[in-house]
Amino acid sequence: MNILAGKKSAPYRYLLPTITLMIVFMVVPIFMVVTYSFADKAVISKNPSFVGLENYYKLFKDSNYWKSVYNTIIFVAVSVIAHMVIGMLFAILLNSKYFSVRTKTIARVIYILPWVFTASVVAILWKLMLQPSGIINYILSLFPHVNRDTEWLSDRAIALPVICFINIWCGYPFYMISILAGLQGISEDLYESAAIDGANDIKRFFSITIPQLKPILISIAMLDFIWTLQSFNVIWMLTGGGPVNATQTLSIYIYKLAFQKVDYSMASTSATILLIVCIIVAIFYVRQQKKVRS
Repeated sequence: MNILAGKKSAPYRYLLPTITLMIVFMVVPIFMVVTYSFADKAVISKNPSFVGLENYYKLFKDSNYWKSVYNTIIFVAVSVIAHMVIGMLFAILLNSKYFSVRTKTIARVIYILPWVFTASVVAILWKLMLQPSGIINYILSLFPHVNRDTEWLSDRAIALPVICFINIWCGYPFYMISILAGLQGISEDLYESAAIDGANDIKRFFSITIPQLKPILISIAMLDFIWTLQSFNVIWMLTGGGPVNATQTLSIYIYKLAFQKVDYSMASTSATILLIVCIIVAIFYVRQQKKVRS
């Protein structure tokens, strides 16, 4: 009986260190943040008072919060859609039969480079290139009737689109690799049968390629949505949420509340709402994975 009980408990004993770390570094902090969202002067006061939903009411009345929500929606929507389109285009090119194996290998190395760089390297690289005296403005100076002194990261009108572009540049290789793997798993017999039936390339793309890639596309889109929603490093190092909150997303808004205004209660409130959104998307992601496996 002892041997049998030991065999049954063995998997749990192997998982115990990981579970312990997850509880200490993930479950406990999440519980603390949610608790702080219902308290006044959390962390900075020894005895914070319970205020119920007052912090949430105050947050929803904050114009800066809604500005951050708007920026986040634009940033996430543009990034995810562009990642999907660009990743699909490059994956199709790399899967094409019209290029040699050597050409495809070189292209894969070049295309995947943005994903290899760390956030700090990406931020420094683009900040140098986007300076008024940087290479971007120098290239523009070669063309007539073009503004050659553009403040790419200091102009409220273009700062957010520039940040979106940089994030797109960083993230499309993830889509490219995932979609390329999916394309290589599609049977050629399907395309040959469709060609015999008279279907052109466009019809085959929408009738075969997209349906076959649908589980992969949905999965990576959900993951990318969660990652982009929480994006912080590149934006903070490039603009810090400026100019005048033009690039301030929810992650930047939460950081400023906590570590600049030292308002941990409101920061926790905003973080809790962001957590709920991520959990909802994560639930759909898990359900999608179960459908794929079944």
